[in-house]
This record gives sequence, C-alpha cells and structure tokens, in this order.
Amino acid sequence: MNKAKIFFKTGFILILSAGLVVFVKAILLAAGVDQSPAAPVTDGHRVMIAYAAMGSVGLSCITSGYALAKIGAAAMGAMSEKPEVGGRALIFLGMAEGIAIYGLIVAIMLINKM
Repeated sequence: MNKAKIFFKTGFILILSAGLVVFVKAILLAAGVDQSPAAPVTDGHRVMIAYAAMGSVGLSCITSGYALAKIGAAAMGAMSEKPEVGGRALIFLGMAEGIAIYGLIVAIMLINKM
C-alpha cells in the first residue's frame, strides 16, 4: 500500500471512532432523559439528543449504501448470467434499504423525545 492510502484509512478510522464515542454518549444521555412534563430537557441534553439522531441517520445511511453497492454489484453479475433471478435481487436490495429506514425511525423517535 502506498502512504496516501494508509494515511486516509487511518484518518477515516480515527474520525469514525471519535464519532462513535460521541454517538454512544449521546444515546446514553438520551436514554436517561425523564419523559415527564414536569422535568424539562436541558440544553446540553437537547444537543446530545440531536447528535444521536444525526448519528443514527448518518451511520444507517452509510451502511445501507455500502450494502446496496455490494448487493447491487452481485445482483447485476447474477442477472447477466441468469436473467430470471432479477426478482430475488430486488428483494435483497429492499432489505438493505430497510437499514436506512430503521435509522430514520430511530432519529424521529429521538427528536420526539426533545
């Protein structure tokens, strides 16, 4: 591997791990928020809930995109050899797209908590 590739992989891993730490902290703070109307959510907790919502949508969309790329490439290769497997490929693509939808649902639930 050349030096630029190693540098970018290392940077990506560092940024991803830092984002994961903030995301986990935000989820833990959001889980501890009391839902009674008498206890208002403080500004610090609102920010962390917003970070958690952002992280859930971001991570789920990234993983969904990765899954769609891998499944789509494999499906196109399979359909070039056997065109009748196209329907099965669509089912697997829909399952991968569900990952992004689950992240969006989690984000909506977190924002409703604010």
